[in-house]
This record gives sequence, structure tokens and C-alpha cells, in this order.
Amino acid sequence: MSKIHTLKITALALACSAALNTAYAAETIKVGILHSLSGTMAISETTLKDTMLMLIDDQNKKGGLLGKQLEAVVVDPASNWPLFAEKARELISKDKVAATFGCWTSVSRKSVLPVFEELNSILFYPVQYEGEESSKNVFYTGAAPNQQAIPAVDYLMNDIGVKRWVLAGTDYVYPRTTNKILEAYLKSKGVKGSDIMINYTPFGHSDWQSIVSDIKKFGSAGKKTAVVSTINGDANVPFYKELGNQSVTAEDIPVVAFSVGEEELSGIDTKPLVGHLAAWNYFMSVDAPENDAFIEQWQKFTKNSKRVSNDPMEAHYIGFKMWVEAVKKAGTTDPAAVQDAIIGVAVPNLTGGLSAMMPNHHITKPVLIGEIQDDGQFEVVWKTNGLVPGDAWSDYLPGSKDLIADWRAPLSCGNYNVKTAKCSGQNF
Repeated sequence: MSKIHTLKITALALACSAALNTAYAAETIKVGILHSLSGTMAISETTLKDTMLMLIDDQNKKGGLLGKQLEAVVVDPASNWPLFAEKARELISKDKVAATFGCWTSVSRKSVLPVFEELNSILFYPVQYEGEESSKNVFYTGAAPNQQAIPAVDYLMNDIGVKRWVLAGTDYVYPRTTNKILEAYLKSKGVKGSDIMINYTPFGHSDWQSIVSDIKKFGSAGKKTAVVSTINGDANVPFYKELGNQSVTAEDIPVVAFSVGEEELSGIDTKPLVGHLAAWNYFMSVDAPENDAFIEQWQKFTKNSKRVSNDPMEAHYIGFKMWVEAVKKAGTTDPAAVQDAIIGVAVPNLTGGLSAMMPNHHITKPVLIGEIQDDGQFEVVWKTNGLVPGDAWSDYLPGSKDLIADWRAPLSCGNYNVKTAKCSGQNF
């Protein structure tokens, strides 16, 4: 066989292989999964990757979507915020995903936002965040501040009688903006600036001895004191351990966390933390048939009867179900068609109600306050009477209190000023 003939056969084989790959791609609908599987945020995000794989597998068993099977495309941005943008571009441009489910921190979401807008793709973001944003390319299925932070402060103030406040967070956009909102809210309720202590630490911070000591000192002024925690990732483990080391109990200085759930608690001894709190829209301990079925499905999928569920998992559950229904409604995975079709879509959440996608691309959710138990679960001690609509723009910041978001025509604006009747840009 001549060399030229061999090369021709090789080229033909490669062409056939490429054609088969293209045909396979055309027969599947690709779904991007953009979560850190390594680095400081892996403690929280790996579970969300597994959740998405379970949801996709379950949908495929039901026949897929639009007559096609779904294909998960998993990437690891490794808790590296610029890498999130690179991986997002790869998912959209190279892998041709129909939608992406991912990110945890707000800095990772901010990193990918320009990419999704430039390429007009869709991101479902499943974690509580600081608000002050609404993009036509992002669907925010986690809590806005009025669905978590504000109700948590109200509970501490009204039910526990807290007078002094420690706002402790990781040093990035979510804690800083959330604490800015909370500081303004507390002052609007008559709290003095001297009764508010604000502290920030870097991602992965491990030496909490002096900070916890400062918190104890701040709480010794004779006024009921609480810590409102926006600490993210694996820094929570040494933080809670140091609270136990210094005998900071929930009775003395309760901590209410916005980023600590069942998954984070599963890796630490929770006995010294009993009584501390978390504010979420879902807890594994919720008594509802939908939740029981989800937990059973999750533990069967992971082949581990001890695997826990948490709030961001429920947010992905809701977001994925909404995307599926919107695609069916639109008859296509085209992002523009799905963006229009998804507004108003309502699907079951895991607490026994229906969550709906609103015109500002946020959803309706209940708000729950849970108390840590010695088995690492939460006992619900307070909840809203019904569902709370997510507010993209805070009512307590001068620059945003007059803004609304509505992505329906003819407004189609993420920050419409109701006083000036002007839209000042897509997001900000």
C-alpha cells in the first residue's frame, strides 16, 4: 500500500469519525456544569455537580427532552475566578451547551457574566447572593437578600432581642454588598454604628483565634450580640471549631450563617455548635413528600445512605425543572426563546409548594431559620407564612431603591428607574 493511499484512508477515517461525533452531538442536548471540583470551594460545589448529574440522568430516564437525550458536560474551574470565564466560554463556544448550571461565589458569577451576555447563552445560578443585579442571561434560583439576610436579621432582632451585631464575611463582593445592605437596614431600625462590628477575612482563612476573641469582647458590653456570617467555603470549618474552642455558645452569642448548610456541617463535630443558626430556603429536615422523594433519589444515586441534601441543591432542582418546562413550552433550546418562555413557569419546590420564575429572573421561595442539631441537621425554628418574591434591587440602598427589573417586552430592562422612567443598561 502506497504512503499516499494510506494517508487518504487515514483522512477518510478521521472525517467519518468527525461526522459521527457531529451526528452524536446533534442527537443530544448538551448541558454545562460549571462548578469547582478542587480548591477552596470544592467543599460546597462538588455536591452541586453530582446533583446536576442526577437530575440529567433522571430526565433521560423519562425520555430526555424534545426527543433527545441530555448530555452533561462537566468542567472544573478549580475555585479560580478568571478560570470560570474561560471555562464558560469553552462550554458555550466549543461544547455548544444549551444552558449552564453553575458558579457559587458572586465573584465567579461576575467573572462569567460578560461571557454569557456576549455569547447570549443561559446560566442558572443556584446560591444566595447580594442582589444588585439582573441579567437577561442569568436566572437567579438562590436567595436574594430579602429572601434570606433581611428575614434572618428580623428574626434575631424580634425573636431573640439582639442589640449588637457582628457582620463577619469572606472578603469579596457577596459579603461586602450584603453587609452594606444589612448595615443600612440595621441603622434604619435605630441601631447605632457603635453597635455594629464588621470583619472580613480571605478565602480559606484558617487562624480565627484573635477574631473570635474580638467577637467575644464585642459581645461583653451588656447587650445581646449575634454574628451574621457570610463566611464562605472551607474557612467555615476552622471558624466553627474556634467558636467551640473559646466556648462561644449559641446561648451567649448566636451565629446565623448564610453559607453553611448540611454539606458543610457533615465534615465537622457539630456538638459545640448546637443552637447556632442558618437562614436558607430549604433544609434537609423539612417534612414534605417531595423532599422525602428527593432525598431517597439522591442517596440511591450516590449509593450512600448518609449523603445529605442542602439549599443550593434544591435551587438546582428548581432551576433545572424550570429550564425543562421552558424548553418544552418553547419547543426549542434556543436561549432567546427559553428566556421568554420561562417567565411565569412554576414548578414544585422541596418544601411542599410551587416556586415561580418572575420577570426579574428571580424566583419565589419560602424563608426558613434552622437551628443546628448535634447530628448535623437543622431544626426549623421559624419560617415565613408563604413564598417571598426575590427582589433584584435592595430597598435600603440609595442607588438601587428606585430600580426594578423586568425582562418582558416592552420594558426588557434589568435596572429600570421608576422615578426617571429610564433604563440605565442591561445589568447595572
